[in-house]
Amino acid sequence: MTDRFTATYRIETPASVREAADAMAGEQSASTFVDVPGESEELQRRHGADVVDVTELGTTAEPTLPGVDPGSEEASEYTRAEVRIAYPIENVGVSVPQLRTTVAGNVFEMQPLSGIRLLDVDVPDVYGAECPTPQFGVEGTRELIGVHDRPIVGTIIKPSVGLSPDETASLVETLVEAGVDFIKDDELIADPPYSRFEDRVEAVMSVIDDHAEETGKRVMYAFNVTGSVEEMRRRHDVVAEAGGTCVMVSLNSVGLAGVLALRRHSDLAIHGHRNGWGALSRCPQLGFEYTAYQKLWRLAGVDHLHVNGIRNKFTESDESVVASARAVQRPIPGDDGILPVFSSGQWADQAHDTYAALGNVDLMYLAGGGIMGHPDGPAGGVDALKQGWEAAMAGVPLAEYAEDHEALRRSMEAFGTDE
Repeated sequence: MTDRFTATYRIETPASVREAADAMAGEQSASTFVDVPGESEELQRRHGADVVDVTELGTTAEPTLPGVDPGSEEASEYTRAEVRIAYPIENVGVSVPQLRTTVAGNVFEMQPLSGIRLLDVDVPDVYGAECPTPQFGVEGTRELIGVHDRPIVGTIIKPSVGLSPDETASLVETLVEAGVDFIKDDELIADPPYSRFEDRVEAVMSVIDDHAEETGKRVMYAFNVTGSVEEMRRRHDVVAEAGGTCVMVSLNSVGLAGVLALRRHSDLAIHGHRNGWGALSRCPQLGFEYTAYQKLWRLAGVDHLHVNGIRNKFTESDESVVASARAVQRPIPGDDGILPVFSSGQWADQAHDTYAALGNVDLMYLAGGGIMGHPDGPAGGVDALKQGWEAAMAGVPLAEYAEDHEALRRSMEAFGTDE
């Protein structure tokens, strides 16, 4: 077991890259900008962070971010570099919030840096042993839903806001009868006056229970429990007592401490929604790579994580989406990989590319319009998604497979295709 954890950054600076990296290591461990009493060699040896690697990547004529060291305003170039820093685990212990504070705290405000992005975090095995980590993950979620040999096909309740509990339940009835595996609340609805949480759970679970009794298939519904710690625990218990199997939480809204508290209380799968992720990621020289971000939430115990989708409706590139999904599936201490959740403008057309990129079907594939907007209704939309994935897994072009699969053919006619 190592006594250190490491963080990898991409930085930009008008100063010497090595000097900037040393300043980062000092700022986030045992040093400050002047000598102070108590800063002994022994303290530095035990608690100081070390710069492990520095790799220069090139230069740019203009700083990416404002606020760089005033003494460097006339710099003619700014150097970009990849930097890896090792921090003593003794500084933090096994604490995911303090881990994040160390690798992504005040370092983002340092004057020598005109750009800084956290690329990755690697933790020792003790984190896997002592953090809660995912309770269900891939296999546990598959067991709850009863789907083992294909992607879990799901959807989102739309309209995003405005539906009463009874209206939501009516839509859920349509979707479970259509053959969907998974349904989730939209992130914009938790416990509003027009759809109180307890009322929504009661109405929805009545439909899910009736469907399970008739067919033997229990659809997983992710109820949005986002709120204070006390509210999340109480809402979790409402879902559990009603026979539900999953809760959803807006990760950036409740923070790591909130997710940790929920996970330690939870008997249900936790569906992690990353809304607000764009604020942390859209500037390439600032914020987080998903590779680092997703590890923190997995250490906190999330079972499913959103990764956007190929040819999505947002700004994220396909390359970034694929890298995110692969990261979610890679093992980390205490976790052999969880389910990436593909959503945003998804329908059967992206199945081939998604399968080719990942090489497996351990994922959730969520479609709103791709299901609800099918010419033959939600049942046709669900069938079309499943048929698209059957084609992808069999290596048969979508258009060819659609020749004798009506739902897929109708979906292609309605939505178009890149094939």
